[in-house]
Parts: sequence; C-alpha cells; structure tokens
Amino acid sequence: MPSQTNGTNGYHAEKKHILLNAFDMSTVGHLSPGQWKNPNDRSAHKRKLDYWIDLAKLLERGNINALFLADTYGGYDTYESSLDNCIRRAAQWPMTDPTIPISAMAAVTKNLAFGITASTTFEPPFLLAKRFSTLDHLTNGRIGWNIVTSWKKAAFKAIGLDSPIEHDERYIQADEYLRVLYKLWEGSWSDDAIVEDKENDTYALPERIREIHHHGKYFKLDSRHIVDPSPQRTPFLFQAGTSPAGSKFGSTHAEAIFVSSHSPIPLRPKVDNIRRLAAEAGRDPRSIKVFATFCPIVGRTDEEAQAKLREYRKYASTIGGLVLFSGWTGIDVSVLPLDEDLTPAHSKEANSVKSILSTLTATSKDVPKVTPRVVAEKAAIGGLGPVSVGSPATVADEMERWVRDADVDGFNLAHVTTPGTFEDVVDLLIPELRRRGLYPEHIEDGLTAREKVYGKGQSKLRDDHEGSRYKYDVYQEEPPYVPPPTALKAEQNGETKQFVAYDLPQYTPKKPQSTQYSVEYVKRASKTADTLLQALQTSASLPSVLSSQVKNFLDIAKTIFQDHITICQEATTKEPGLKDILKEVQQVQKTVNRIQATSTPTPNTRSWA
Repeated sequence: MPSQTNGTNGYHAEKKHILLNAFDMSTVGHLSPGQWKNPNDRSAHKRKLDYWIDLAKLLERGNINALFLADTYGGYDTYESSLDNCIRRAAQWPMTDPTIPISAMAAVTKNLAFGITASTTFEPPFLLAKRFSTLDHLTNGRIGWNIVTSWKKAAFKAIGLDSPIEHDERYIQADEYLRVLYKLWEGSWSDDAIVEDKENDTYALPERIREIHHHGKYFKLDSRHIVDPSPQRTPFLFQAGTSPAGSKFGSTHAEAIFVSSHSPIPLRPKVDNIRRLAAEAGRDPRSIKVFATFCPIVGRTDEEAQAKLREYRKYASTIGGLVLFSGWTGIDVSVLPLDEDLTPAHSKEANSVKSILSTLTATSKDVPKVTPRVVAEKAAIGGLGPVSVGSPATVADEMERWVRDADVDGFNLAHVTTPGTFEDVVDLLIPELRRRGLYPEHIEDGLTAREKVYGKGQSKLRDDHEGSRYKYDVYQEEPPYVPPPTALKAEQNGETKQFVAYDLPQYTPKKPQSTQYSVEYVKRASKTADTLLQALQTSASLPSVLSSQVKNFLDIAKTIFQDHITICQEATTKEPGLKDILKEVQQVQKTVNRIQATSTPTPNTRSWA
C-alpha cells in the first residue's frame, strides 16, 4: 500500500505502512509439521472448500493485503534418502492444487488479493497465460503470480523429465518464459478489440488482436492470446529467491520479492542488492516490494504467547521439520553428527534452494551457527524463518526492527496453527500496528492487487517495468532465436581447414514483420553462403556435419529465404536506403546456385559422408 508521505514516484516515505500477506499452502504440514494433531488446528481440512472460504473472510476482516499460496510439485526425499518420512509426518504432503479454491474465496470477499505459486518449467506459457487471465477476470483483478523455476528431482520425475535444469539456466529459461507471457498478456489484444456490435454480428475485431510469433531458444508460439484483456492484463508478479541469478531475474521482472532469513542483519545486503539491480535496469528501486517470511505467535501478554509456544511444541514433528530442511537444502541431516556446523558444502543437491543454503553461513550475534540439533529444535515451528513470540507490542517492535534494519516493505505471515495464528494477527497484532500508524484503518473497496500496492489507478504494469515494452501500442515483433555458429572442418590433401557457419532460423516471417530483421537475415545468409561455398571448394570429401549444413541451407534458400527477400524488396519502395540489400540478395542467389552446382557429388571427386 502507498506510504502516507509521497516521495520517489509517490511511494518512498519516512514512515510507511507495513504490507501483510497471509502465507499458506494447500497441504497439511506447511511450515509447522505436526500441528494437524493439535485440536485447535484445521490444516487437515484444507481439502474442504469451507476451510478456504472461512480463511478468506477472516483475512478480509483484517484488511490483509493478500493470501500468498505456496506450491510444490513433488515430495521431499532427501532425509534418509526416502520419501517415507515426508509422507508419514505430513511434511507438505499430501498437497492439492492452490488455484481451485480461488474463485470461491473471491466470491466472498471484495478486497483480498491472491498470490498463487506456479512454475515456469512444467507447462507451456500459453496454458499459464490462459489460467491467470481467467483468474484475473473472475477476481476483478485481485490475482498475483508467485514465479518459481522448480528444482526438486522428484518433481521433474513426476512430470516425466529426467533431471532438474541447472540452477542459473532455469532463470535464463524463466526470463524467456516471462517475455512470452508479456507478449500474450500485454501485446496481443488492443483495449478496443471487443466491440459487441450486435447489429453487425461482431463481438470482437480480429484485426485488433495481434497474432504473437515467438521462436526462442526454449519456447515456440504462434498464436493470439485466447483470453481478452483482464483488469490487470499481467497479474501482480511475486518472486522468491535471492541467489545472484534469482536476484537478477527478480530485479527485472518481480514487483514483489519474498525473502527469508533468521535475522534482518544478514538480509539487508541482499535487499540492497535487489534494489541496486533494479535501478541498473531502469526501475524505481522502491517499486519492488520486499516481503520477509515471519511467523508470529501472539498472545494478549508475553506470558500468554509463551504458553501458546509451549502448547505448540507438544504437537511439533521434529522429524517433519528435518524432512523439510533436508529437502530445501539437499543436506541429509540424518547422517550427520548433531552438533556439526552445517555449510553449503554439505549439500548433495546441485539444484537446491541457493538462497537458503547461503543463510547457513550468514551468522551474527543473534543468529547462531546451524547444526542438526539447532535445526531439530527450530524447523518444526515456523520453518526456517524468524518466529516472534510475545504480546502485540512485543511482536510489533520486532516487525519494526525488521523494516528498519532489513529495509523490507512487509511480511509473509506463516502460521503455526490455522486459523489460530491468523485470528491472533487480525484481532491482536493489527490493532497494535494501527495504533502506531503502520497499518491502514480502511482500504478502498474494489482495488486490484497492483493498486493495493502502488495506489489507485495503477492496475497495469508500471511504465518502468520490463513488461511494458510489450504493450499493444508499442509492441514490436522480436527476431527468432539464432543458434550459435557451427564449427566446420574440411580436409584437402591431408590439410584440415576450419570454417564457421551460421545456422539460419527455421522461421517463416509473418506480416507485419520487422524489416530490419529480414535485412539482418539476408546478411547472415550471405555470410553462411560464402562460408559453405568456401568449405565445399576446399574439401575433397564432405563430412556429415557439412553435408547437413549444405542441405539445410539449400532448403531454406528455396523457402524461408524467399519470404525475407520479398519483405526486403517491398521495404525498398519506402526506404530507399535499403537498396544495397537488394544487391546482397542478388549475390546470395548467385552463391546459392554455385553451392548447388558444387555440392552435387561426382564418383571421382567427392563422396558424401
């Protein structure tokens, strides 16, 4: 929510309202495994719609910003190298789909937003775009997406993939995934595409709905977006992770970043880095809202809160906590001495959560070194994040310390019991925050998820956000991915010569198409033609890679290349400066003819490998 005092872009103020999300998961043991045994806990009822409807009403009553729903696609099988304890202890198992209850919760609320976790790895962008556009419509713009790249081996095996993609490569793939989505959400439909002209039997104008053509390294799409523009077009974008690759990705795409640390002190450099990267990307660094995980145990007095903690410990599953920790870090603590200091070097999983591993070395006076014994004591209540126990004033003091020392904007509030933890937040903690001027008394009805963060009137992406490059009125089709050059070898009289050939994208241009791309395509074809001809003239015999290059090039020259030539020819009538490209076209055509003549095998001079 906007601060009380305007500053940079109206959002940076000396005293700002704290943003609060309720942090939950459609599973029995989210961050406090074992509490399902507690008679005051309803975690085992999450497969019932009433649970979600009642929770939404409660959060709405407290003016909570959003219900943030985590999700995962496989169980935790690092501890004792088995999934058994994950299942037995209900450590985020079993798990249902978090998107299904959203419409029901939206129907009983006006203001609560919903942040849903979904992966960029396990489904095509088109399917995710359709689902989130639908949800944004049905909730009147109250949808956010928590972007994850997925890392569990169990999840990849469940989907039918052999192994996880390497950590940093996942973020490169996710970057392309987001750009495909921006093209669909922002660039496909004009605002006035729907006309609902009953007299002329016309609901929408096809000429105002752009067909998107994306041919990238990881994803290929040729389609219009199948859903008309929703209130936000692009859902509000959350992202979790502060590894170097995650921070770079988040500073480019995220509007809110979810972070986790035992203490605000080691967290502050990571937050500063996110804001620095955002500024380097041309964004207002304060426009990225940082949410820290935080588990409050609130009582009317400090003594009452401590009594609640003692009660929770009766039901906590120590093994369940160790299962979660081992799964997140790739460290099987079951085989380590209880008092051995844990470090990232203990991890046997290359694709574990890097940002969590980094916290193992981020110790300070209020953060002891992490050992299996420490993990066993702490992980079963609140996960790996901070647990604040006390009266409303005590917990509010701690939250203010985090805001001050870590420069976070808000918190994802984890629960020990549900709905008990959230009831205490709404009935005890929020009144104290309001008394301090840190939480709004009221919010205007009907705001979108983005407006709740940036202010009324900002339902769409901010102008400094990367996705704004793809908005309908400024959209430009991007060239397809071009593979790196291929090294060719040709031999003559025992001498080996090396050449570099450029693969040409197997892509037929669609009109309207970028003229500049077609010009560059012709120039690239010219270089490739010259290279192939030189290799052919040098080689006494054709290695298989060269023969394949020649065949592919000649196929393209007969088909796709002709489309680019047509575009260049049409462009020269409007842009006289492009006349030189026609000379290049003629030269390429001559070279193609020579390649065809030279590559025809003869019994005496050349054999195809």
